[in-house]
Amino acid sequence: MELRDDDYQIWYDAETQTLTCQGALRLGGPDEYAPIAQLLDEVVKQEPQNLELDLRKLAFLNSSGINTLSKFVIKVRQNSQIQLVIQGSNEIPWQTKSLPNLQRLLPTLKLQFD
Repeated sequence: MELRDDDYQIWYDAETQTLTCQGALRLGGPDEYAPIAQLLDEVVKQEPQNLELDLRKLAFLNSSGINTLSKFVIKVRQNSQIQLVIQGSNEIPWQTKSLPNLQRLLPTLKLQFD
């Protein structure tokens, strides 16, 4: 599963159970984020035991994108079988500010910053 645009790329590797996002997501609201939300939903439906979300190369995510990411975390919470690990970068300001808030939605969420 993969989504690609001039500004971003998102793909899921079922073998490693890793969802990777890179580039910059500056889409204009829920309608434009719908394909991404659909991809995230498909990953949750596969019920990977350990799901890794690698955001280390996602330089920018606007508020609509953070909302989409939050909804994804809530769906993971609803499926108690999935252990979610989010990898972020200490060098990307939005990540150090916003990613810890996701732990309020999913207390079992593991955050790893490099």
